[in-house]
Amino acid sequence: MPIRPVPRTLLRDRAYEAIRDAIVAGEIEPGAVVRDADLAERLALSRAPVREAFSRLVDEGLLESKPQSYTRVTPVVAAEVRDAAAVVGAMHELVTRVAVPRLCEADLDEMRAANDRFAAAVRTGDVDGALRADDALHHVLVRVAGNGAAAATVARYTPLIRRLERRRFAEGGTCRSAGLHGRLIDACAAGDTETALRVTADIWRSLAGLADPE
Repeated sequence: MPIRPVPRTLLRDRAYEAIRDAIVAGEIEPGAVVRDADLAERLALSRAPVREAFSRLVDEGLLESKPQSYTRVTPVVAAEVRDAAAVVGAMHELVTRVAVPRLCEADLDEMRAANDRFAAAVRTGDVDGALRADDALHHVLVRVAGNGAAAATVARYTPLIRRLERRRFAEGGTCRSAGLHGRLIDACAAGDTETALRVTADIWRSLAGLADPE
C-alpha cells in the first residue's frame, strides 16, 4: 500500500489539541507568551499548523493576540467561566432530553464504569483521571443524542470551564459529584427524562458556581 502524506488538517488538529490541553492543564500558564516557532519545535511540526491552531484558540478564548506584538494565554475570567458553563449546561440538557429514551444497557454500563473511574480518581487526587472520566460519562449522552451542533458547542466551550475546574480539583475540591452522576445514571436507566434533566441542571449549575468569589 502506498504511503500517503498526512493531511494538513490532521497536523493542524494535532497542534490545536496539544496546545489546548497544555493550556487547560496549566502547563502553559495564564499570561504566558506563546511563540509559534517554539511550539512547532516542541511538537515536531512546521510553524503553519501551529499558527492555524493559534487562530482557532484565539477564537475560542484561550489565547489573545495583538498583531505584530504577542500571542499569550488569556487569564481565567470568572464571568467568562459562568457564561461558558451556562452555554455548555444548556447543550447538555438538550442532549439529555434526546438521549435518555435512546439509551441501551451498554450505554448505561459505559456511564457507570466512567463514574466508578471518576469516584476513584477523586479519592486519590488524580485530577486528570477525574476529568477524563467525567468527559467519558457525559460524552455517552452527547454521542447517543447525535446532535452535531450541540457536540461542537460543548467541545468549544468546555475548555474554558476546565481551566478553573482543574484548579479547584488541585486545591482539594470536588467540583463534580459522583453522587450526582449516580442520580443521573439512575434516572437514565429508569427512562425518567425529567429527573435526568433536573440532575443535569444541578451538575452544570455547580460548575457555574466555581466562578463565584470565595
